[in-house]
Amino acid sequence: MWERSIVSSDQIRLKTQSSLKRTVRTPLSTMCDQTFVAITFGACDNCSQNKPLMNIYLQNEPVNYCSLCVEKMACQGLVKGESVASLKAEAESLKVKLEQERAKLHDADLNQMAEKVEALGVVSLKNRRTLKGHSSKVLCMDWCSDKRRIVSSSQDGKVIVWDAFTTNKEHGVTMPCTWVLACAYAPSGCVIACGGLDNKCSVYPLSLDKSENLAAKRKPVAVHTNYLSSCSFTNSDMQILTSSGDGTCALWDVESGQLLQSFHGHSADVLSLDLAPSETGNTFVSGGCDKKANVWDMRSGQNIQSFDTHESDINAVKYYPSGDAFATASDDATCRLYDLRADREVAVYSKESIIFGASSVDFSLSGRLLFAGYNDYTINIWDVLKGTRAAILYGHENRVSKVRVSPDGTTFCSASWDNTLRFWA
Repeated sequence: MWERSIVSSDQIRLKTQSSLKRTVRTPLSTMCDQTFVAITFGACDNCSQNKPLMNIYLQNEPVNYCSLCVEKMACQGLVKGESVASLKAEAESLKVKLEQERAKLHDADLNQMAEKVEALGVVSLKNRRTLKGHSSKVLCMDWCSDKRRIVSSSQDGKVIVWDAFTTNKEHGVTMPCTWVLACAYAPSGCVIACGGLDNKCSVYPLSLDKSENLAAKRKPVAVHTNYLSSCSFTNSDMQILTSSGDGTCALWDVESGQLLQSFHGHSADVLSLDLAPSETGNTFVSGGCDKKANVWDMRSGQNIQSFDTHESDINAVKYYPSGDAFATASDDATCRLYDLRADREVAVYSKESIIFGASSVDFSLSGRLLFAGYNDYTINIWDVLKGTRAAILYGHENRVSKVRVSPDGTTFCSASWDNTLRFWA
């Protein structure tokens, strides 16, 4: 496990640092066409020998240790007869026992409890508007709280603010990198945030002057050691949550750019996060390439719940409107619902005919419908209670990267690798 930094092929270069570290390039098949893993060499902060380094955190402080020093540190405090391997085996046995105890309480599934609930009528949604303006794959989008404007980001390095009513572009900014994987609107609607392969989350204040040069107002707020995968403002414009390919999530102060809290618990890239919907909510959920969905306490930085029933990467997570559950979308071609009070998975949304991964999920305002975008270019609408598919939408010509329901629940927007955004109602 070496420190990694994902950059595009035309950005690979030697990095001159105080420790004279050098970078070796190795192909890595991840989420873009040409990416590389950068292996960092340098002086170990513990033994001072020049070796491949691992970037780890000790009491929230980043340090660069070689693998031998990390192993030694892990073995400190072991009693006679103990080893790292034996402790891992003990942890696994305890995990099995916990799962067995949890299974004893699993007396019914959500669809069994909802058998007497009236079935949904015909769900008929049509493509009402299509936004065209990006020259490459649209990777992310978010609604403004005014229910009218949206922000989108793309592989072309552009971030565009749209008027969803008129389909006009209101603002546009070119990022210093391609593959802008994340974008978000602030609660006030006056600020947007975005980032991607530049490893940073930058904020841009918006104004009524549509001709204003937004690039000059760019303010980097968050810096990770790998690509930025997702970002979301908290209940104010002053703090922002980010997730990254470095396996961490972080809470930042927007004004000062200071790291307020870091969250370590994933063993691979974190691909998505979502903040609890209540105004006083101090928790958020994250999902990643380690097939786990973790629930975090923002105040303590602790992982308070973890769910690992998926069989492949978790691409998206989304809280249920009440905040008592959340849904996930995964490359294993399923979406799943987890109840936080029951501390377990309560529903799986899948069909044998669906063989492509799910990339994004969102709930209707009532919570009865679950919208899921898939890599086979379709959007499936699921009945949350009964676990059945209520409708399937066609129209996109490439994989659907994001689905988001408008704040008033009257429509939802989908972003796709076919370079477009579409509104359905």
